[in-house]
Amino acid sequence: MKSTAKTPDEYLNDLPDERKPIMNKLRATVLDNLPFGFEECIAYGMLGYVVPHSIYPPGYHCDPKLPLMFMSIASQKNAISFHHLGIYSDPKLLDWFTTEYPKHCKTKLDMGKGCIRFKKLDDIPFDLIAELVRKINPQQWIAQYESVFKK
Repeated sequence: MKSTAKTPDEYLNDLPDERKPIMNKLRATVLDNLPFGFEECIAYGMLGYVVPHSIYPPGYHCDPKLPLMFMSIASQKNAISFHHLGIYSDPKLLDWFTTEYPKHCKTKLDMGKGCIRFKKLDDIPFDLIAELVRKINPQQWIAQYESVFKK
């Protein structure tokens, strides 16, 4: 379910009461570990973490008015989702994450290309997410993003 919130705080306030604590903890985990330069915003109806135009003026290639997306978190109908485009674009990072995940969680990894879904809210690996968030800074993400267009 896509949110119409205009700010991160509004997004969180609009959540059902049972989702607020877990989403607040996930947001805090991201913000506490987010490398300098990324900014939090609302993007695509989710809490987004982007490289702002002040750092990367070209923005997102499909819509340059938008900042360059990197991560997002969302409360959806059946799960909490954590989107990380670094996992999607870097096979080494994906391998690291999929190897580490079973060390932190009892549940099987439920993952799309760059989207990790958590259906059991008490089994979210906050320490692993914190480590993942710290692994790529804005300059590294820009280099990875631009490398896709040079192929």
